Amino acid sequence: MPKKMRKDLISEIEIPEGTEVSIEGNTIVIKKDSNELKKKIDQSIKIEKEENKLILSVKKARKTEKKQYGTAVSHIKNMIQGLNEGFEYELEICNVHFPMNVAFDKDKKEFQIKNLLGEKSPRILKIGDKVEVDIKAPKITLKSYDKEAAGQVASSLEKVSMVRNRDRNKFQDGIFITKKPGREFI
Repeated sequence: MPKKMRKDLISEIEIPEGTEVSIEGNTIVIKKDSNELKKKIDQSIKIEKEENKLILSVKKARKTEKKQYGTAVSHIKNMIQGLNEGFEYELEICNVHFPMNVAFDKDKKEFQIKNLLGEKSPRILKIGDKVEVDIKAPKITLKSYDKEAAGQVASSLEKVSMVRNRDRNKFQDGIFITKKPGREFI
């Protein structure tokens, strides 16, 4: 059986104007205006900055190194895109049995879901500073320059409003993701 060849991997990522990139060991820091994102990259990946380009390379990559390399490239592209354009998630509030009330306290940075299936105590979810929240009737919009933070809040909202120990076909109450970057659910 022939031995598999290891390949050298190289990617160039364009850095847009107004975006600052610095490399500290195996941590990459990307800044624009007052927003900053940091990401620790695997040490097997070599990162270099040349003028307005980031060059990521791996010599004689194995299978696991190829995976880590692809992940690192995607993360860096998402960081740059987030700082320049931002990411937006849309969620929808669905009530079938009881009128659910969703509120967001900007000072405390927490969601309160009241009267889900007639529950007396509210379900509370705390979120970080990186995510902007807008609630209008059955739609909730989450905006952020950090894709991971926005996605985490969206999935946490979906999970905290999940109905348990009941038939999901009848009890369709909750908060559900309807749109996320690159994908829309109908």
